Amino acid sequence: MAVPVNIAALLQSEIIEENLDKDEGLCVLGIFGKSAMQPGSAKESLINTLADKHIFSLFGSNETDSTGGVTSIQAYYNQEKRVLYLVLTSVFDNRQLIRACESLTVGLGHAEAHEIWKAAEKDNCLQLLYLFSLCHVLLLVHPTCSFDVTYDRLFRALDALRQKALPLLRTAIKDSPVSKEWKLNCRPCPPRLLFVFQMNGALRVSSSGTGGNGADGSGGDKPKKHSPRRRLQHALEDQIYRIFRKSRVLTNQSSNCLFTVPANQAFVYVVPGPDEDPVGSLLGHLRSNCVLRENESSIPVPGQRRYQQMRHSNRQPSFNVESSLFSGGQLVDCTLKEFLWQHVELVLSKKGFDDSVGRNPQPSHFELPTYSKWVHVAYRLHQVMIENSEDESVDISLKVQGQLKVLEGFLDADAKFSENRCQKALPLAHSAYQSNLPHNYTTTVHKNQLAQGLRVYSQHARGVAFQRYALQLHEDCYKFWSNGHQLCEERSLTDQHCVHKFHLLPKPGEKPEMDHNPPILFHNSRGRSTSSCNCGRKQSPREDPFDIQAANYDFYQMLEEKCCSKLERINFPVFQASTPDPAPASDEIPTSGEVHPSGEAERLKEKETNTHTPGERTSLSLALSLGQSTDSLGTYGEGAEGQDKRPSLVDRQPSTVEFLPGMLHSGCPKGLLPKFSSWSLVKLGPAKSYNSLTGLEQPGFLPGSAFLLPWDVVIRSRSEEDIGSIEPLDGGPASWPAPNKASAGKRGGAGGIGRGRRRDDVARAFVGFEYEDSRGRRFLSSGPDKVVKVLGQGGPKEPATRCLNSDMPLYILSPAQGRGIKPHYAQLARLFIVIPDAPLEIVFSPQVQPGPPPCPIFHPEQSEIVLPPDGLWVLRFPYAFVTDRGPCYPPKENQPLANFRVLKGILRANTTTSTPQ
Repeated sequence: MAVPVNIAALLQSEIIEENLDKDEGLCVLGIFGKSAMQPGSAKESLINTLADKHIFSLFGSNETDSTGGVTSIQAYYNQEKRVLYLVLTSVFDNRQLIRACESLTVGLGHAEAHEIWKAAEKDNCLQLLYLFSLCHVLLLVHPTCSFDVTYDRLFRALDALRQKALPLLRTAIKDSPVSKEWKLNCRPCPPRLLFVFQMNGALRVSSSGTGGNGADGSGGDKPKKHSPRRRLQHALEDQIYRIFRKSRVLTNQSSNCLFTVPANQAFVYVVPGPDEDPVGSLLGHLRSNCVLRENESSIPVPGQRRYQQMRHSNRQPSFNVESSLFSGGQLVDCTLKEFLWQHVELVLSKKGFDDSVGRNPQPSHFELPTYSKWVHVAYRLHQVMIENSEDESVDISLKVQGQLKVLEGFLDADAKFSENRCQKALPLAHSAYQSNLPHNYTTTVHKNQLAQGLRVYSQHARGVAFQRYALQLHEDCYKFWSNGHQLCEERSLTDQHCVHKFHLLPKPGEKPEMDHNPPILFHNSRGRSTSSCNCGRKQSPREDPFDIQAANYDFYQMLEEKCCSKLERINFPVFQASTPDPAPASDEIPTSGEVHPSGEAERLKEKETNTHTPGERTSLSLALSLGQSTDSLGTYGEGAEGQDKRPSLVDRQPSTVEFLPGMLHSGCPKGLLPKFSSWSLVKLGPAKSYNSLTGLEQPGFLPGSAFLLPWDVVIRSRSEEDIGSIEPLDGGPASWPAPNKASAGKRGGAGGIGRGRRRDDVARAFVGFEYEDSRGRRFLSSGPDKVVKVLGQGGPKEPATRCLNSDMPLYILSPAQGRGIKPHYAQLARLFIVIPDAPLEIVFSPQVQPGPPPCPIFHPEQSEIVLPPDGLWVLRFPYAFVTDRGPCYPPKENQPLANFRVLKGILRANTTTSTPQ
């Protein structure tokens, strides 16, 4: 074989041997170890020295470097010497290390990179086990002259792996043509391990051979018998043998060991370092190889044998002249080839190795196979240990790969330290997570506690297992939380959590069941408040609502049966189903441009005509005559100013098939109505039922705050102004008669304005914005930031103009704050309107924006309502506001209250055609 090849190519190729050589034995020499960080590779150059040929390139070649993986075995068969060289290259060699570093990606994490390196190290161990199973002699090459103690851990890992994989390897070679001992032990003999160290300039020897000994000829000390290099080799042998015996890598019985070392022969060789003048050193080697010694025969020998004879003749065979002394009595150092060949000769002569020690040493088995037998066994082991390509050996190969886990405890010391460290940090992180935890808690609390646990974990955990145990901490904390500690995530409409643990809601007709897993319960935040009924004459405690129907309908329906069920009211239009099973409106809702079927449109038009009150018809006709739409709200986020073109009557017809699942607001599609109304408009009685001297006689009002604000509206004559004109709310210039014209109703029809005008021309109405807090305390407001406060008799002197001409807040601070730090807010609950018995109608159009933009504007199902004269009316606002995106929660402490408002223009005065009786 002229060039080295990969082991797989060698096993598959056929080498032609002469008939005389077929029956001769074969010595297998394996070389492994580490190489220095320099261009030349020491392991390959050793074979060049041993074979006296330039076989391996010192700088690498495409043939030797183009291996598929990082770890590979190169083979060279010297047929003349009957020696097969196997060289293992791995990530411990500089060229393979550079190639492995280049293959790593830039963004690779520490744990991922560690896994890649450990996988390469496990692959190296498997290749080493392959060498230990096939070689007679193994050569460990190290780039320094000190022993690397990590080899002790490596050899213990290999021994453990061999013991685990031995039954599998026996199955793989059970049909091979080798001896029973080989099949039993899965190796031709216990291999002998030799060590080759490089000097690397650490120890210098003078040309006289006495440098560094302290004896340079001028001193009086007796010269040493051994050279410094020989003494270094002896010291390394003692150190290596002592380490391996302490760790029980070497025992008395060599047959049970992974390898052996000779007891009476040298097994350490130190290669001398390069000279300071490399050119002179090369010239000296050339001169010594080309000049015959004087005592050699001058008979010319042709060809290759002459070159070998010259090379051999120039060597100093120290093993044959160990007793000879020269240069002051110092023994001659041997060459590397002589050091190694004494062990190879024991193999080729079939003597074998007798390396067992102790009182009763047991002889170890030894077999010198032919090339064909060795190839048969090597091929079978290569299939199950490295390639696993054949179908019959796939199962065995997978089992061998599974035994690599035994290497983790020996090789991966970093991971083992990290595992122990992270395992100790994990209970500390669990304790930090569970500290100060309630029995049931929400996702936010879970995430906060988990962050605290991870912070404690990161303070103690280290190494490559950090991420894996961090994920385990996530899983453990989540299991603890979900195993009976998870709080219901539902929030009430007042932004309070349900206090129950994770549960299911009862189905219609189903009773709550605590023992069920998960339990079946209604939501409950344990929050209770006091609210009044629709008319305000009766108060009752209420639970914190979780759905819009309970908040805006069910509670008031319950109180209506006890209080205001017999009062006159104006019913807002709601959904009227035409099918037995109506469905809530989906996202794909018809736009305003689509036309309903004509039959349904006519039926709805007739129904609308029959259900409207006379006041409503007047308001509708008035709005249409002024070119205004009954739906004065714009699109979502545009507010009240976003006015579209007037829609057709067909667009405003409500659907009888689909209903609106939430409340009606400016962002809802037209043509849909809810199943119930969140608003209420009732009549407490005639206008005289309100006494302006005593105020509202209802429970819960703070002292002096139950008085409605007066609102003076000027009544005009039809002969002077158009019918249906709109009276400004602030009593501006339009409310006064034109110059040089007498006001309507003035006696004699003459006279100026002012003091001489009749009092019957002005009608006095009363308006009151009522606020109610969670404890049932009520009060009326005279402006956005002022509470009505009347001391004594006579009622308030402030007019209602300020309230009607400005946006009123939906929430204000309650004047009766508790002892706690958290402020209490009072919500706008009702609007009281006293309409006098006069030719006057009040157009009512409430619009509420319960949050900052783009929060939509909420309004009743009938956007404009006309209230007839002579009545005390009460409009009850919704308790909660909900859109399709979720509820509009009450303001937090850091939110400005001005963003939660009732838009101005809620009331408007119209004169009627008929005069009061």
